[in-house]
Amino acid sequence: MKPHPFLRAYLAGIFVPTLVLPLILAGFIVVRLVLATPFPIERFLVFPFALVPTLFGLWNMLYLASHGRLHQSIGLHGAVLPILGAPIGAFVASCLGLLDFGAHRVIYFQYVRVPYAVLPLLVLAAMAGYYLVWKYVVGFLNRTLGIA
Repeated sequence: MKPHPFLRAYLAGIFVPTLVLPLILAGFIVVRLVLATPFPIERFLVFPFALVPTLFGLWNMLYLASHGRLHQSIGLHGAVLPILGAPIGAFVASCLGLLDFGAHRVIYFQYVRVPYAVLPLLVLAAMAGYYLVWKYVVGFLNRTLGIA
């Protein structure tokens, strides 16, 4: 199965977010409609639903392209993604007026307030989660598709 390795890498990369994001959507629908939360949760979903699967697929294609030269583990490659994705997402969200930087905290949609001291912990948690997903799930899919 040698033809189209980058297409297979893209499809292996989008597998996880394509399965997880509908579950998150179902949870948000329950929170919004059943629990009647006062803030518009659906606004939180647009950016991640549009960007995350594509980013995962492109990141896996980059892993395939650079694996012959860098020889890095796929888990470490995946753990770098939140370090690059978080600042890009914050920049885009701030340009769109969705994210404000206060004196002591980040304010998302004028509702969610996250102190600056918590942000490094969130990034570390995201890196750990991405490491595990990339090492075990995306790595397995890459081996199964013959591109690892």
